[in-house]
Amino acid sequence: MQQLPMIAGADSRHTLDALFINAPLRDYTLRPRTNDYTLPVLGMAYIATYAQQRGFNVGVLDAEAHGLGIEATARIVNEAAPRWAAMNLLAPTYEMSARIADQLEPGIALMVGGHHAKAMPDRVLADPHMRHLRALVLGEGELRVAALLEDEQNRHTLPGVLWRDHLLGTRATGIPDPKSSAALLGPDINSLPYVNRAFLPQDPYQAAPTVTDRRLAGQRPWLRLISPQGHWEANIVGSRGCPYNCTFCGAALSANPDVSIRVRSPENIIGELDQLYDQYGVTAFRFVDDLFLGVGRVIDEQMDAFTRNKIGDRYVWDATGRINVLDRLTDADLDRLVTNGLREVALGIESGSDRILAAMDKRITAEMTERVARRLVAHGIGVKGYFILGFPGESRTDLDATVRHIRNLWAISDRHTGDVRASVFEFRPYPGTSVWKTLTDEGGYNSDDLLAYGDVDLTGDGADESMRQCDEFNFSVSIQFGDVPLTEVRSTLAMLTREQHQRNQAGMGEAA
Repeated sequence: MQQLPMIAGADSRHTLDALFINAPLRDYTLRPRTNDYTLPVLGMAYIATYAQQRGFNVGVLDAEAHGLGIEATARIVNEAAPRWAAMNLLAPTYEMSARIADQLEPGIALMVGGHHAKAMPDRVLADPHMRHLRALVLGEGELRVAALLEDEQNRHTLPGVLWRDHLLGTRATGIPDPKSSAALLGPDINSLPYVNRAFLPQDPYQAAPTVTDRRLAGQRPWLRLISPQGHWEANIVGSRGCPYNCTFCGAALSANPDVSIRVRSPENIIGELDQLYDQYGVTAFRFVDDLFLGVGRVIDEQMDAFTRNKIGDRYVWDATGRINVLDRLTDADLDRLVTNGLREVALGIESGSDRILAAMDKRITAEMTERVARRLVAHGIGVKGYFILGFPGESRTDLDATVRHIRNLWAISDRHTGDVRASVFEFRPYPGTSVWKTLTDEGGYNSDDLLAYGDVDLTGDGADESMRQCDEFNFSVSIQFGDVPLTEVRSTLAMLTREQHQRNQAGMGEAA
């Protein structure tokens, strides 16, 4: 096999058993990307790592990270000539994935998985662009993908693996052994190998100090770990599954009834932190799963172990969190999180309107969010808030409430050491979610229209430089779901993003 530098983790001396492909969010030959970092494909890397451990030669082609176009991606796959090409199908990138699949050589077998494959398997199986498709894997894929690489005929005995019977024109599925199904569908996450970062071209990465880091200079012991030039940071998953049911989220409990909720043991997590430090010098970590700061029991268990192992003396870390859970923590709990190295919490705030929050089934209020944010930033913990504009049924009053809410949160952070950052996005529906079902069953929307994702260029609203690092999230199906016209939704999005960018610049200057 010839050397192909964009394929990560593969042994170029031998034929590839599988090439895992992360499709680009758009065709970058038509409009170059503006951001220079994208989130790593940890799920794909887990599957590749397990397959590698089983003795298969596999690689990852992250076309999004490399900013590739459709033809360039397909050309790299065809030149690599793997036995299998494997894709993670997501609704915003499905069209890109299908067009790449359409250009693959007939001798390359195709397997797919991901949220979109799980939500709409029959649509994927029937897509003529997917004519080389030999296996559609529903749910967590480590063990079943390795079994398919060992022998394609294994698909006849694997649970949750589908394909198209071209003779009968029907869906075919394996007939699994009930005794092995549970383990294959939900593997023991403590027994899986740590992710081989060779499969991730942008993780670990060097990240610059944040505004909160600079504000707290000299006030926290762990800040000595962060140099003026930045630090090495890695993304990590501490659990799988989510017990919440936000109506718009593809990870919601109702969209994944087959997923058992599992949390990695503290010892397993700490082992990976130490491995990443030993191998790459990583001193900052970002927990991207839903549960790390989303369940009180999990927080207690992890923090007890972090305290015993003096994690806060060695590392800093960020995590996603649930506002209603954090609201129940005491000041002593927050102090313990800070002592153990917590630097920033990412919160799904979504809206400043209690009416919209109820429609989203967020189980929070705007007042609760402001109370939690005030306590976090007072303890020197940064907050990154995610917001959705244009949610179905959103009125102008609701939209105005969200703008006020964001500015209230900024004002709160200005009086404390922790910073508040706002990331604002336009609503887009995902198949398999409860809001999708509402839109199609009760709202009369056509699935084809709801799947017509396209990238949105906000530079006309003055959000060019300010949208840097957020380019991959600007997608829309160009449908007005609420009362506010899309042009006004997008101008509001650009305005808030521009204001956040200006705050970032000012904060870095003041703290320097």
